[in-house]
Amino acid sequence: MAASLLRRDKKATAAHLKADLNRTDNSSGLRQLQELLDNVLNPEKPASDTEALDWCKYLLAGGDGFEEFCKTVRSYDNATLCGLVWTANFVAYRCRTCGISPCMSLCAECFNNGDHTGHDFNMFRSQAGGACDCGDSNVMRESGFCRRHRLKTGESVPSVPHDLLLMSEMVLPRFIISIIQYLRDGYTEPESATDRDLQKVLQQLEPQISFLEELTKMGGAMRTVLTKILTNQQTFKELSMGQEENVYAKRSYEKYLSALKNSGLVSVEEKGSAGAGAGAADSPAGAGALSLLGATAAASPNEENKEEDQDGGQCVGQRKRVKLSSTTKDPSIMDTLKHKCFLEELLFWTIKYEFPQKMVTFLLNMLPDQDYKITFTKTFVQHYAFIMKTLMKSHESDTMSNRIVHISVQLFSNEELARHVTEECQLLDIMVTVLLYMMESCLIKSELQDEENNRHVVVNCGEALLKNNTYWPLVSDFINILSHQSVAKRFLEDHSLLMLWMSFVSFFQGMNLNKRELNEHVEFESQTYYAAFAAELEACAQPMWGLLTHCKVKETQEYTKTVVRYCLETLQIWFDAIGFVDEPAPNQVTFHLPLHRYYAMFLSKAVKCQGLDLDSLLPDQEMLMKIMVHPLQIQACLSEIHSNMWVRNGLQIKGQAMTYVQSHFCNSMIDPDIFLLQVCASRLDPDYFISSVFERFKVVDLLTMASQHQNTVLDAEQERPMLEGALTFLVILCSLRIHLGMTDDEILRAEMVSQLCMNDRTHSSLLDLIPENPNPKSGIVPGSCSFEEMLSAVADFKAPVFEPGGSMQQGMYTPKAEVWEKEFDPIMVILRTVYRRDVQSAMDRYSAFLKQSGIHTGNPWPPYKERTPLHPCYRGLVRLLHCKTLHIVIFTLLYKIWMDHQNMSEHVLCMVLYLVELGLDNHMQEDKEDEEPCIEEHCHDSWFPGTSLLSNLHHVIHFVRVRVPETAPEVEKKRERERERETPPSTSAESSSFGQNLREAQLFSLVAERRRKFQEIINRSSHEASQAVRPKSSSRWHPPGSPPQLVTEILEIRESMLSLLVKLHQKLSAKQNSLSPGWLEEADPAHHAHGDGITAIERILAKAASRSRHSKRCLQEICGRVCPPVTAKKNSPGDKKSMDKEERRQRARERQQKLLAEFASRQKSFMETAMDVESPEAEAAMDVGSAEPLDSEVLYDCVICGQSGPSTEDRPTGLVVLLQASSVLGHRCRSDEAKRLPTSDEEQIFPEDTCGATNDVRLALMQRYFKDSSCLQSVSIGWDGGVYVQTCGHTLHIDCHKSYMESLRNDQVLQGFSVDKGEFTCPLCRQFANSVLPCKPGRGTEAGAWHTPSNKSPATLVKEVGDLQEELGIFPTESNLTKEMESVIKDIKNATQKKYMDYGKNPGSPDNDFLFMYSVARTNLELELVHRGGNLCSGGASAAAKRSCLNQLFHVLAMHMRLYSIDSAYNPWTRLTQITQNRESEYGDEERPEVPMLFRDVPSLLIIFVLTMPQPLRKEHFTCIVKVLYTLQYTQALAALSVKFSPEERLAWSKTGVAKKNMPNSEKSWETLLSHVISELTKARGMYESRPEESMLSSSVWSPQSIEFTLQQFCLPFLRLSCLLQHHLYGDNLPGCLVEEEFSLLVGCLGLLPGSAQSSSSMNSATCLAWNVNPFELLSQWCSELFSLAGAPSQQAMTLLVQDPQWVAPRLLQLPDNYNTIFQYYHRKSCSVCSKTPKDPALCLVCGAFVCLKGLCCKQQGICECVLHSQHCGAATGIFLLINASVIIIIRGHRFCLWGSVYLDAHGEEDRDLRRGKPLFLCEERYRVLEQQWVSHTFDHINKRWGPHYNGL
Repeated sequence: MAASLLRRDKKATAAHLKADLNRTDNSSGLRQLQELLDNVLNPEKPASDTEALDWCKYLLAGGDGFEEFCKTVRSYDNATLCGLVWTANFVAYRCRTCGISPCMSLCAECFNNGDHTGHDFNMFRSQAGGACDCGDSNVMRESGFCRRHRLKTGESVPSVPHDLLLMSEMVLPRFIISIIQYLRDGYTEPESATDRDLQKVLQQLEPQISFLEELTKMGGAMRTVLTKILTNQQTFKELSMGQEENVYAKRSYEKYLSALKNSGLVSVEEKGSAGAGAGAADSPAGAGALSLLGATAAASPNEENKEEDQDGGQCVGQRKRVKLSSTTKDPSIMDTLKHKCFLEELLFWTIKYEFPQKMVTFLLNMLPDQDYKITFTKTFVQHYAFIMKTLMKSHESDTMSNRIVHISVQLFSNEELARHVTEECQLLDIMVTVLLYMMESCLIKSELQDEENNRHVVVNCGEALLKNNTYWPLVSDFINILSHQSVAKRFLEDHSLLMLWMSFVSFFQGMNLNKRELNEHVEFESQTYYAAFAAELEACAQPMWGLLTHCKVKETQEYTKTVVRYCLETLQIWFDAIGFVDEPAPNQVTFHLPLHRYYAMFLSKAVKCQGLDLDSLLPDQEMLMKIMVHPLQIQACLSEIHSNMWVRNGLQIKGQAMTYVQSHFCNSMIDPDIFLLQVCASRLDPDYFISSVFERFKVVDLLTMASQHQNTVLDAEQERPMLEGALTFLVILCSLRIHLGMTDDEILRAEMVSQLCMNDRTHSSLLDLIPENPNPKSGIVPGSCSFEEMLSAVADFKAPVFEPGGSMQQGMYTPKAEVWEKEFDPIMVILRTVYRRDVQSAMDRYSAFLKQSGIHTGNPWPPYKERTPLHPCYRGLVRLLHCKTLHIVIFTLLYKIWMDHQNMSEHVLCMVLYLVELGLDNHMQEDKEDEEPCIEEHCHDSWFPGTSLLSNLHHVIHFVRVRVPETAPEVEKKRERERERETPPSTSAESSSFGQNLREAQLFSLVAERRRKFQEIINRSSHEASQAVRPKSSSRWHPPGSPPQLVTEILEIRESMLSLLVKLHQKLSAKQNSLSPGWLEEADPAHHAHGDGITAIERILAKAASRSRHSKRCLQEICGRVCPPVTAKKNSPGDKKSMDKEERRQRARERQQKLLAEFASRQKSFMETAMDVESPEAEAAMDVGSAEPLDSEVLYDCVICGQSGPSTEDRPTGLVVLLQASSVLGHRCRSDEAKRLPTSDEEQIFPEDTCGATNDVRLALMQRYFKDSSCLQSVSIGWDGGVYVQTCGHTLHIDCHKSYMESLRNDQVLQGFSVDKGEFTCPLCRQFANSVLPCKPGRGTEAGAWHTPSNKSPATLVKEVGDLQEELGIFPTESNLTKEMESVIKDIKNATQKKYMDYGKNPGSPDNDFLFMYSVARTNLELELVHRGGNLCSGGASAAAKRSCLNQLFHVLAMHMRLYSIDSAYNPWTRLTQITQNRESEYGDEERPEVPMLFRDVPSLLIIFVLTMPQPLRKEHFTCIVKVLYTLQYTQALAALSVKFSPEERLAWSKTGVAKKNMPNSEKSWETLLSHVISELTKARGMYESRPEESMLSSSVWSPQSIEFTLQQFCLPFLRLSCLLQHHLYGDNLPGCLVEEEFSLLVGCLGLLPGSAQSSSSMNSATCLAWNVNPFELLSQWCSELFSLAGAPSQQAMTLLVQDPQWVAPRLLQLPDNYNTIFQYYHRKSCSVCSKTPKDPALCLVCGAFVCLKGLCCKQQGICECVLHSQHCGAATGIFLLINASVIIIIRGHRFCLWGSVYLDAHGEEDRDLRRGKPLFLCEERYRVLEQQWVSHTFDHINKRWGPHYNGL
């Protein structure tokens, strides 16, 4: 039966079967269909056989065509979602205004059809693929839906007819099982086969899977059918296991089971009931997690915990794998799978085959179907553990990660769905378990603290899992689901889960430990820190921020309490595991303390948002002391790293220190650490805390009054930076308020101000530099002040500008003046700088602002900034500023600075004063207003009576006992005093005996102090603890081996802090009595806000005086007795230092300023001589030069050897020139409008109307009718590919140049140019060049005798010119000069391509050469005209002329062209000036005629004449040539004009002309001449054959004025060129004028006007004509030359006659305003060569061609398309816009450079590579600059970064 069906026509069979199945009794149909399918879909056939697919298509369609069927099904589409699925690199959009989930994305079509004006959106290139969310109100707001998905289409669609999809329901299950069977068959375990086999299987299945994909695209109706099939468990059972008789299916099922087994999975049946029981593990989860954390690494047998004991056997070297204990709620998570339907097995194989793209797309395409979505999500979750296991084994983990996330982000972004699977499928348990399982695979023993006995385990950052970020799909899914409030709440309520999570976090606690190298430099710098920071940020911090967003209100207090409790428990376990007692191990640091940071951030949230009391969340003092240790260690190490103490660990340690504070990390790392330290400081004893800080920073030994000390832990050069670090840290600790009471808006403002103060910033870099939390920058958070508003409040926008050098600035934001004045906060800047230089940069900018606004001119100190008040919970922090220990340190440091001890610095003083001022501003609450001094007790810590800074300020300290080395000056002084015992010590007359001093001298040891406090605290908290804590002896501070000569000395001080401050004020201001006793009354606090140290001291003293009467009294007393500095200081070793440091600095600074000023003036003078500074003097000099005495030779300076002299035959001098081929002239058009870039298929660009094309057509036409050699002298080439010569104006000896080139060739470090091609940079101005143009010996511009006009008659001059032309070219004698000239000619020829030189019939002929030579001159003249704006109205020598090398160029060309003599028979001169007899008889019939004079290009003739006559040419001869050629040009104008007339007008004008013919001077009136031309040309047959379309156009009537105007315009281009030529040859000046007067001015300059000229206003062009022979005969002769053309088609002859010489300046294409217009049209446009969409499409901005950048498809002869196009279009100069990057690249010859972008966003920034995807708009200024550089050929000079492209672009 089946066989007979198979033979029949597929369409008929399908129709027949469909009919059968539609009957009520359809059993026979069913049977037939099943048999047919058994045969067609026989799994033993190879998959590549397409027959089966065809059958399926026909069967589905049930007798219709498949296309038809698709259409019908689509018409029943009821989907309301877009759901378009895309893969990597697709361009999609994201709108933050419309998104509910941050992952929302839209396809371009839905985005463009929705209304997003004014929204915060951006375009992006998808990295992992995605799907369009349009229509899904769970993910985005409905207002953002596009038009198509806004309507709920479901209602209006008719219901699907029963029989339409009947066949599909029957056939598809069989089709799907066949695919599954192929997949089962093809799979082999990786061990047995190479992985390529999987690819093969997939390739064969490509058509089948594509077919499924096609079905999903048919819309909702088909998807419903597919969903039914995929989720039907019954069908699956029947088909999957195979019925009895089907052996194949059974075998296939067994393969499936074995694949399950090999994956480490068990199908549930085998597991039996075991699985069910395992789920309910009895042990309480909490205990489990704790045992997990304490899981031992040493695993000694006598451990009580049996569970860990069993693991002991698994030690692998040092590595100890820790097994999860009973914490996992359900062990079956990791290893059970059961498949009940097609969908589940399909997903299983998708995973096994590592997520093939097609399968992923198919599974995602089905998502718009709601039932499918839910089932699929559950299936995905069920397979989650298996997915991650596969991922860990995969070799292509990157690709696989992307595909996984592609799927998961579609499922988990939807809150409804996420909540559903969390509740039903234990999604959270699965994720946390899988994460733990993943990290378990790379745990190692921690070496922190106690290396031997450490029981803690951490992840090993060197493992591939961390290094390659393999965990990110998992973590990103986890973060994604935690963003849903309902899910996060479940997580926070589930205590056992939280415990599990904490144990996960503890794996990262202390990872990547750094040990300081003390001897050798480390051999191999490990880069594991990247992995460590990424892991902490992604796996710990991001989930933490996710959870914190849900703990914002009072109602969530319980969650916070729970988290905090578990944090503390886990921390306690951690301290025990690492064996921590009280001292951190020396020389170790880890930057990773995620547990501390969790604790800190939840504390902060609790106080800030939930109104919890801080103390209720804090542990006991002992625990706080432990918690404080490691974060403090990090702060000290930061300082050590910056003091170069870790330099032997390599650069990577600096990298870690930078990453720790970098903007993406700081809010998850340094901020929580500092906050935690602030919390500890506010609760612990302040003396203990302060002494701990100085001890950690290793500067205890430095804090002594003695002038010398021994430091056992620091080298001398490290003491100062470490002390600065310690003080700065204290200042930050006391003044930072980020978590202590600032609102989110204030934080944002402070962050923004600190970044802007360091540097002006672009909008995007600012967005990037400001930490994301607490203020997410996407505009979703309501209520908080937005980023933009804040930015406009603190900053001004500086629009993007151009600097004259051509470097392009972006739009920048710069701080407003009041921000500098009131908000600049150096402390915040120090906290946020990654590079130390940024702090300096901020200070420099600050001082520049103060100078500019006249507030302060000197070198200012960092300003002191008032702080926001502390949150009451943290008031304890103020006690730090009011503790004796800190006061003693401050006193000591003030004293040391005043005494000029070593290692003190301005920064130390600055920070000390900052601390004093902070103390004055934050006084303790219990301060009694101005307490009177109490009686001083003389005990050990009785330096100061109380703890209040205010009262301690004026407390005088008399004697101090110090330990000093014997060599110290203090000991010497004591000995002296012993010797002079008789006379009492002069300074202390009142001290009765030395013994009494001893009793009251203060001794202080920070270390002892700290130990004492520590003991106290410990004893207070518990007795038994103190037994365990043996305070280590403080011998470490005085090691036994240290030199024994430390002796105790007593110093006499007799100062208080106040008096020291006054003395420092004197010292800084270098005046004896800098503070008069009455100054306090005048002090004005406002004036003190900005200034240097002097101001700072005054401000502090004023504050102290105003806060306390007693201080005020003391101050007045001190100021009253003006105290000279202690005499001892004068003869101390500091004598040399007595010239105050500040003063020395000041002088150095002045010297530097002087040097700089001198340098700047030198530079300016150099610029004026060498560069293009258009100074009036330079132009004046030019004019003087022209009037020099005759015999003076021109002298040239050689910029290499520096000698000056004339250019000679033997040692010629040359100009440094750049020769480049240019097609700029050829791209000129007639219309003023630039052509538009096409942005739709309708628009096009036609290149036919350009100057280059027109001239090519003209030459080709001539060559058809006239003699080749004559054609080649009648036009110019070089419009496309002409050689342009430009110079920087510097000269050098040619032999010097050769040796310079040699040296360049040997110097291999060349950047961007190739010496072998003759390229070099000018030795003086570094401008790019590639040749040297020899200067001819002798005078400069032809002066003197050559100028004097002689009174010869015109006829004589004409004769003389003719004779001069007859002179044969004399071959010049061989000399160095001629050799150089020839080599330059060779260079000029090599500068362009062959095709731009050969226009003749026989290439390489002399005629061809001749044409090329004079065209070079023409090109350069024409380009100069273009650079002058297309006319000579501006006049003047202009910048171009000063650097013009045309004069030298003409000489070189002339020398070369004199070698070609013109055959006198054909010399055009005779035909211009004589009436010849008719010579037609002389022509042989076969020979073509010469080009008629009326067709010749007059400027070309001018240049030929000038260049072929003997040089130098007399000016009178030049004028004569111009006059004669003007008559020809004028006649051509008349002829061209006559052709434009309508026949009637022609008749009328010829009549008026005839009437005037007999009047005198008739040859100088255009009417008569015009009528003569008309009558002559009418004789030529068909010249004026009516062209109806033209006559219709010229409906305008010609008036005499319009005719006169047209004639003038026609002649102007010729006159301009002649005038320029005259200017270059003879140095004539070019006066400026108005545009209207240009004609008369030029005629005057050229001497065409007869003496009796009339006024310029009514200029009559005909009066300038100077006829040498009867004009009418001459005209007749010229016109008669056209008769010989009678045979030629007249139309073409006419086009040759009507040549319009006028062109508009060259323009680049006009670009659309919005970049999106270009991008949307071109980025998917297919390449014209290979019809694929190019990977890097580009556009030529000159002609609009669409090309592939680097595209291999379009390579020709190894040259890629962009380079090829640049050769065709611009003679090797190309300007391309890269569509996918929005930047422009320039190709110049063999080099290329990135020019920048002409499209900027709303903030004036480029968006290279469209990374940010913000809307971009055309920046007109930039585009004009680009065009200007193109026209002026200055790309090489202005752009600096060139590189070779090796033809690969």
